[in-house]
Amino acid sequence: MVVMAVLSVLALAAFPVAELTARRGKEEKLRAALVEIRGALDAYKRAYDEGHVAPVAGGSGYPPNLMALVDGTLDQRDPARRPLRFLRRIPADPFAPAQPAPGNGSNGAWGARAYASPPNDPAPGDDVFDVYSRSDQIGLDNVPYREW
Repeated sequence: MVVMAVLSVLALAAFPVAELTARRGKEEKLRAALVEIRGALDAYKRAYDEGHVAPVAGGSGYPPNLMALVDGTLDQRDPARRPLRFLRRIPADPFAPAQPAPGNGSNGAWGARAYASPPNDPAPGDDVFDVYSRSDQIGLDNVPYREW
């Protein structure tokens, strides 16, 4: 009986630690996914500025959607016109809502900010300048995941 009581107390003490550890792991995955996508967006913009991506009239140089990073584009400066790809796949948002809303070619998991939208009010548009988590949760650092 005493052993059961001790085990119960230990289990109750260990549960919050395990929960915190799991959440930290998900936050690390979110950070890594954001770094990967943002790096690919920057690489696409560099390729556009260097003439590897076909120019779009009035375009910002950023991809029209996230799938353009996966699907790639033909290299305009390569005589063989080999494709340029910037991501193998779109990383998952570990905090994404269960039913992501479709939109902007991002499979709905990520919120997309267009180049023309203000930084304090991200909104989708003709391109994808940045991404953010659509989660309403707040991180362990007290910053909402959508502001990371």
